[in-house]
Amino acid sequence: MIADLLKRLLEPSPAILPDEDARLAMCALLVRLARADDRYDDAERDRIDRILRTRFDLDPGASQILREQGEAMEAEAPDTVRFTRAIKEAVPLEGRAGVVESLWQVALSDGERDAEEDALIRLAANLLGVNDVDSAKARQRAEAKL
Repeated sequence: MIADLLKRLLEPSPAILPDEDARLAMCALLVRLARADDRYDDAERDRIDRILRTRFDLDPGASQILREQGEAMEAEAPDTVRFTRAIKEAVPLEGRAGVVESLWQVALSDGERDAEEDALIRLAANLLGVNDVDSAKARQRAEAKL
């Protein structure tokens, strides 16, 4: 499954991913963000699990499995651009600010703002077509949820 998805992400013009693969791409992006500061702790794992449960209506076991698959994919994955392209094609514009909000939730879950995480969120938001104002609003919503 992961190898097949990675292969499709590496294609020059990949087809729109099925929902399950788009979920995995989003999860891998969340994991990549959590690992951006070279510290991937329990608070970030817990936050990712909660985001997955809420966003995709998963039970705790299913969200943990998806996160573990996302961890494996992130470790083998190509650049961030391919994740965001897959998400952009699968998520309508109005839903992409929610993806950025999820990224902010993970970034802020350890109680510290980190330059590497901020840079990755800016890149992902830009690639997803989410402007700076909407990204800032997403950050504020994420802060309110913590």
